[in-house]
Amino acid sequence: MSTTTVTEVKPTKANIGVYTNPAHELWVAEAEPSLEEVQKGGDLKVGEVLLNVKSTGICGSDIHFWHAGCIGPMIVEDTHILGHESSGVVMAVHPSVTSVKPGDRVAIEPNIICHSCEPCLTGRYNGCESVQFLSTPPVTGLLRRYLKHPAMWCHKMPDSMTFEDGAMLEPLSVALAGMDRANVRLGDPVVVCGAGPIGLVTLLCCAAAGASPIVVTDIDVGRLEFAKSLVPSVHTHKVEFTHTPDDFRAAILKLTDGVEPAIAMECTGVESSIGSAIQTVKFGGKVFVIGVGKNEMKIPFMRLSTREVDLQFQYRYCNTWPKAIRLVKSGVIDLSKLVTHRFKLEDAVEAFKTAADPKTGAIKVQIQSLD
Repeated sequence: MSTTTVTEVKPTKANIGVYTNPAHELWVAEAEPSLEEVQKGGDLKVGEVLLNVKSTGICGSDIHFWHAGCIGPMIVEDTHILGHESSGVVMAVHPSVTSVKPGDRVAIEPNIICHSCEPCLTGRYNGCESVQFLSTPPVTGLLRRYLKHPAMWCHKMPDSMTFEDGAMLEPLSVALAGMDRANVRLGDPVVVCGAGPIGLVTLLCCAAAGASPIVVTDIDVGRLEFAKSLVPSVHTHKVEFTHTPDDFRAAILKLTDGVEPAIAMECTGVESSIGSAIQTVKFGGKVFVIGVGKNEMKIPFMRLSTREVDLQFQYRYCNTWPKAIRLVKSGVIDLSKLVTHRFKLEDAVEAFKTAADPKTGAIKVQIQSLD
């Protein structure tokens, strides 16, 4: 008896992936599973599907693993495939799988959890003690033409959503997890620190949630102009390296006509930005840190203490993909403008160089395998 169900269309192109290593090299080469294995249905295990990845976004963490070789304790120690923002088409399924079928278009949630530790059992699986998060060393990433993945982490997309939309659900999930835990509400004055991809998606979410007024900050005027094009009502502030936290606070209050932010959504992870956000929010306010920073940093402890400011942090996301799909399907969140550059999988090295160079004006670079 066959162990997999296979689509009628047989793949003809070799599987390739995007690699880095401890020497900070970046290249495209053959990857697993092999074309021969893919053509036979992938030799799937219980609960698995075989996927043809169609679109993958480059995340700042991918660039960091390439350039720095690590993020905190997560270290590139061998050849390693990057990528964790992807969507694609189901090519084959194990007979045990009933949630998706060959031909389904899916967004790929890039984690595999143990289902038995306390975070998993209490629904906060982003804290799984044995998680395999694709693209985090040593777990192989999604930047491949074909791969096997558990069906439970493949979320069916409506026909109205593009593969680019599906790949963008990962950064949207990051923002949604932050929105839920920060408890951004209708009419809350909010400052979004950082106008990179996560900051911009967070901005879209804050605007959709009815936060007002909203200020977005960044060191790059081009990104602030981009933020304004996404949400015309947003106020923007260019951060200068010579600014003190008091300068930052004064600039924000000038833009909001003296209204103190209730919440700062800190999307940079930069020490000075976190400190400035702490200085700026109101008594009893909150600084919610989504950004990834260095292992240790100084914070204005007494400002937190005497103003009863809550300082919260986020690690990835959980239970967000269905909500993200509903928001994009309904048009509440439009992610399409965030994709500024597109490259073929074979040209991934050039895609990474573009994403890593501020001079290109890239917001979100997508790598596509649409054949």
